[in-house]
Amino acid sequence: MTAATEPGRRILTLDVLRGVAVMGIFSVNVVGFAMPDPAYLNPAAYGGATGVNLAVWALNFILIDNKMRCLFSLLFGASLLLVAERAEAAGRSPAAVHYSRMFWLLVFGVLHFYLVWDGDILSLYAPIGMVAYAFRRLPPERLVAAAIVFLLMDAAVMVELWRDFAAGEAAAHAPGASATAILQWRSQGESLIPPAPADLARDLAAYRGGWSGMLAHRWADDALDPVTNLILAGPQTLGLMLLGMAGLRSGFLTGAWDASRYRRIILVGLAVGLPAHASLAWWMWHSGFPGALVFAGHFLFAMPFFYLQAAAYAAAIILLARRGGALVARLAAVGRAAFSNYLGTSLIASGLFFGFGLGLYGRFDRLEAWLVAPLLWALMLLWSKPWLDRWRYGPFEWLWRSLARGRPQPMRR
Repeated sequence: MTAATEPGRRILTLDVLRGVAVMGIFSVNVVGFAMPDPAYLNPAAYGGATGVNLAVWALNFILIDNKMRCLFSLLFGASLLLVAERAEAAGRSPAAVHYSRMFWLLVFGVLHFYLVWDGDILSLYAPIGMVAYAFRRLPPERLVAAAIVFLLMDAAVMVELWRDFAAGEAAAHAPGASATAILQWRSQGESLIPPAPADLARDLAAYRGGWSGMLAHRWADDALDPVTNLILAGPQTLGLMLLGMAGLRSGFLTGAWDASRYRRIILVGLAVGLPAHASLAWWMWHSGFPGALVFAGHFLFAMPFFYLQAAAYAAAIILLARRGGALVARLAAVGRAAFSNYLGTSLIASGLFFGFGLGLYGRFDRLEAWLVAPLLWALMLLWSKPWLDRWRYGPFEWLWRSLARGRPQPMRR
């Protein structure tokens, strides 16, 4: 047993990485709960784009956005490979175990998307995880090669989308632009630009009202989003999952590499990634946050840099996990209960912001909304370890495992 592992066949580094990732993801997701959709990418759309509100957006863009999602995707790929290999070693069908897990994860994701929050990622991970299983026997170098192909596919899609957005934006802002061109651009860039007053009023009314009205609004506006996300984000997500499988198989994610290799990754990733993201943040702000640049800044121009930065974060967290200690133990517990923490933060945040709860949707500026994040980080760190000291799984992990295996699983330690 190395310093990166612990008894019970848990891999400590994976748990700690997953814990940091699920906490970091909520730092950007909280805006999606608190404000209309365009605010997630564009601070000029809602919530304040000056002073401390601009600083909160910039820090999240530079440090968190996309990087934690990358980590989460890597870890999902590593975990599905680990589950399949352990099922096979135990004499069970790895395909049956895997596809049962992915089927029930998809059920959770669809319910989460339509009934709780339309920023769900599980409805993307489950079908992509089904595809990723086909690559599980490849050696690390071939997994990396396949991942690069899918990541390049994603880059090509993003280039075409950016060109389309930019052309629509130019047509809408040209002298004498027709009403049709302007309406088409508003429809095309609805998640990138400040909403029209009527659209904003409708959105605020829906999310500050009752649950049935919110669902009707979501069904009318976002019903096909899980399919759209699968098409647009699928290649990148698959590529990252394959890199996670390679990271597990090569020993990178388990902490088996020499510390000097991890330190080199940290140095390169941060030395390149941080200045690049800071430059992109300045460019978007200095340009006034035009929709096409907001899209490209998040999903195209930043792409190579958030991959590097995510790798640097992974390496730094792995070195932290080697040191152990109370914080590492707490983070590992958050990671072991990541499914419960992810869904739990959605339930709490929707209760805070949506109309069936406190109805605070659209009433906070960006800083005020973001301050909910450290409160929920503290809650994750506080409850996860005591719970797992007594019980085998987090509550949603237990439900997922029981459904996938077709019978209730033993819960008490």
